[in-house]
Amino acid sequence: MKNETILVIGSTGLVGSHLIPILKDRDYNVQTLSRLYSVYPFATIEQKEFEKQQILAADFIINLAGANISAKRWSKARKQLIVDSRVNTTMKIYEIVMNDDEKRLKAYISASAVGYYGSNSVEKVFVETDAPASDFLGETCRKWEESADEFSKIGIRTVKVRTGVVLSSKGGALPKMIFPVKLGFGSAIGSGRQFIPWIHIRDLCNIYIMAVEDIKIEGAYNAVAPQFSTNNEFTRLIAKVLKKPFWNLKVPSILMKAFFGEMSVVLLEGNIISSKKIESAGYNFFFKDLFVAFDDLLKNLNDF
Repeated sequence: MKNETILVIGSTGLVGSHLIPILKDRDYNVQTLSRLYSVYPFATIEQKEFEKQQILAADFIINLAGANISAKRWSKARKQLIVDSRVNTTMKIYEIVMNDDEKRLKAYISASAVGYYGSNSVEKVFVETDAPASDFLGETCRKWEESADEFSKIGIRTVKVRTGVVLSSKGGALPKMIFPVKLGFGSAIGSGRQFIPWIHIRDLCNIYIMAVEDIKIEGAYNAVAPQFSTNNEFTRLIAKVLKKPFWNLKVPSILMKAFFGEMSVVLLEGNIISSKKIESAGYNFFFKDLFVAFDDLLKNLNDF
C-alpha cells in the first residue's frame, strides 16, 4: 500500500474532498488534478506536460471529473458540456496511458451514475447487466462508461462506480433537501412515489478504496445503499430527525418542470437500483438504513 501513487482527477468535488484524506490516512501518495487542462484549448504547454507526468506516474487513477448534472438548467450547450467533461477527459487520459510503453497504471477507476438506467420510474429492480436507457442521462452514462472501457481493452483493470444520490453533511444534495424542512415546509415532490437511490458518503468512499485494493473488482458496480426509499419516505424521515412537521401536500410536478425544465426529471423520476453485486463482492455497508444515515449526518445542524 505504501509508496503507491493514486491520482484523483476532479479532486475538489464532494466525493474527492472526502476521499482524499482517507486515502492519505491509508499511506497512499495522493496526487490531485481539479480538472484536466489538456482538454481545454487555453491550456499552456506547461500545464499539459505537468498533467501528463502526473498521469504517467500514477499506479491508480480515480477519475471523478464531470460537470455537475443539477447545477444549471439543461440548455443544449449545458448538456454538451455535461457529456464532454466526462468523455473528453477520459479519452485524454487514455491517450496518454495508451502511448506509454511502461504501462505502469494498475487500475483505472471511473465515476459513473445510476442515471445509466434512465430517469423514468418503472416497476423493476435494475442490475449492472441491464442495458442503458435511451434518454439524456442514460446516453451520457453510456458514452462515459464506453470511454472508460478503452482502458480495459489495453489490459488495465477498469472499474465503473455507478453512484446514486450521495448523502453528506458537507455538500451535495442533502443540504438542499433539508432546507425547506428546516423552514417547516417539508413535503414530497411530484407523486412522492419516485425512488431515490442513495448512498452515505462514507460507504461511497469505502467502495472506491475497495476498487483500488481488491484486484477482483472489475467492471460496473452500483454504489447505492441496499434500502429502497421513495421521495416521500426521504422527506418524512428528514422531518422526523429534525423534529419538524411533514405535510402530505405535495409540490406539483408542473411547478418543478416550470422551474427546472428538462432537468426536473432528476427530482421527479427515480428507479430501484440493486446493491447486490458490490455486496456479493464482499462490501458490507455501514449505512443500510436511511434513518440511521440521516441521524449520523444531521447530528450537527450547524453544518448546513
